Amino acid sequence: MSAGMQPRTEKGTGVADPKSRIGDTGPVAGRSSPSAVPQNAPQSTATFRVWRGDESGGKLVDYTTPVSEGMVVLDAIHQIQADQANDLAVRWNCKAGKCGSCSAEINGKPKLMCMARLNELPLDKPVTVEPMRAFKPIRDLVTDVSWNFRVKQEIKPFRPRKPDAPDGTWRMDQRDVDRVQEFRKCIECFLCQDVCHVLRDHNKHEEFIGPRFLVYAAALEMHPLDVEDRVADLKREHGIGFCNITKCCTAVCPEHITITDNAIIPLKERVIDEFYDPLGRLVKIFSRRKKD
Repeated sequence: MSAGMQPRTEKGTGVADPKSRIGDTGPVAGRSSPSAVPQNAPQSTATFRVWRGDESGGKLVDYTTPVSEGMVVLDAIHQIQADQANDLAVRWNCKAGKCGSCSAEINGKPKLMCMARLNELPLDKPVTVEPMRAFKPIRDLVTDVSWNFRVKQEIKPFRPRKPDAPDGTWRMDQRDVDRVQEFRKCIECFLCQDVCHVLRDHNKHEEFIGPRFLVYAAALEMHPLDVEDRVADLKREHGIGFCNITKCCTAVCPEHITITDNAIIPLKERVIDEFYDPLGRLVKIFSRRKKD
């Protein structure tokens, strides 16, 4: 894992997520402007306080732009980019809350810009838009989230058990199948990583994989076909003990995954059963003696 990541102050090189675009030159040639302001719609204005800068530092800059019914924060950022700040860098892709690219902090809260509706924000004062604090900034609203992809590679992959049916297939209880479906909804927006105080405030990137990858580990550990053992890694390598179940990750998840209750706590229980349960230790000791 990389060193602790503090935006705005620490130096570091940024590698943008290759699946997303960094819109730093205004509207793309040959395409219409991404702004979603309908023509002839009643308009007012709002001020957006946008963080501008790079890995060496930056500052908040105010932009006042017309807004209208139905707009989201990403629309306003695109409008500012097109009309006032053509070099404003912002990562986005689907504009439908499914790609996880446009993560930012809006009025201090981690959110997807494409899902933050202006009619739900107080527009009588500036709306602050900043990059995620848990990761190094590349430029403006774009952060280097490549650390997450390196972490994912360190988790033991799926290892299925041998087929248990004569035709070479498996038999699974539907309840076990349903249990892991929730975890598959993750769009890897990394808002849960951003809000986690272990990463955000304490910079434990070297020691803790964060809630996103505890969900990923849970999806593997609870899979009805998987036989890989990741419990020791969760304790020693992945730092599950750093999580103190504040549930802030669950609160910011745009897919409404119950991260803490359904993923992290069951993994913690497995670690406790393996390493801290005295009765379980006795059972293991006597089991070994019988084998010997």
